[in-house]
Amino acid sequence: MMWTTQPRSEIAGYPAIVKGKGQPVLFLHGVGLRAEAWAAQLDGLANHAQVFAPDMLGHGENKRSRSSQTMSDYLDVTSAILGSLPFPAIVVGHSMGSMLALALAKQHPDLVETVVALNAIFDRSNAAAKAVQSRADELDGVTQVDPTVTLERWFEDKESPERDACRSWLETVDPSAYKSAYTAFAYSQIPNRELLTNVACPSIFMTGVQEPNSTPAMSTTMAEIVPRGRAIIVEGAAHMLPMTHPDQVNSVLLEILEGAAQ
Repeated sequence: MMWTTQPRSEIAGYPAIVKGKGQPVLFLHGVGLRAEAWAAQLDGLANHAQVFAPDMLGHGENKRSRSSQTMSDYLDVTSAILGSLPFPAIVVGHSMGSMLALALAKQHPDLVETVVALNAIFDRSNAAAKAVQSRADELDGVTQVDPTVTLERWFEDKESPERDACRSWLETVDPSAYKSAYTAFAYSQIPNRELLTNVACPSIFMTGVQEPNSTPAMSTTMAEIVPRGRAIIVEGAAHMLPMTHPDQVNSVLLEILEGAAQ
């Protein structure tokens, strides 16, 4: 797949890739990426649903960004986008996008039909929390990101078009916006146990066997906490599950859409 830039529409005043018609599916990407990270899902589902992939604040074509933003700021934006959709949506998040998706499911139960959390974080160990917070603290918000270490975590030493696309996005993301998003991601306690117990809609937690940070144990535990949870662990996958294993992700989403249509 070619991870080329796609045209944007506007949702609630924010740029987003929009395709298809029917059941709305909202895709929320992670730190340092952009809406094109969902290209395989957007193309794969456009004949079955209306898909929306906004750019996070300061990422992609979304130039709105301040020197410091909290998780509440990102939630306000995604809440506005969710509220502008024609009827309740399936909300799909990846990494930090999963944090936002789960928070939306709890805050707006009337607007979220199903939530799908890909490579979601839950209850980091002290060592893991300190490591990610240290990486956030080292960012100065001015110097352009060096993606080398991040790409090694995401892809190990394997070269691929997906790795090349992520390298390009990380190398061009606004440094201030990246620091804000990464800091929110590193220090947020979303989702905690209280939030998960109050997510009423069907919830799917999906990650890879080779994922060292958003671990299979985390997804399994979250699926056990939410009232209507299910965990799916993908063999051979690591952090960039939507890009590296699109067939598995799309299969789950199509299954959800088929159920919604019945």
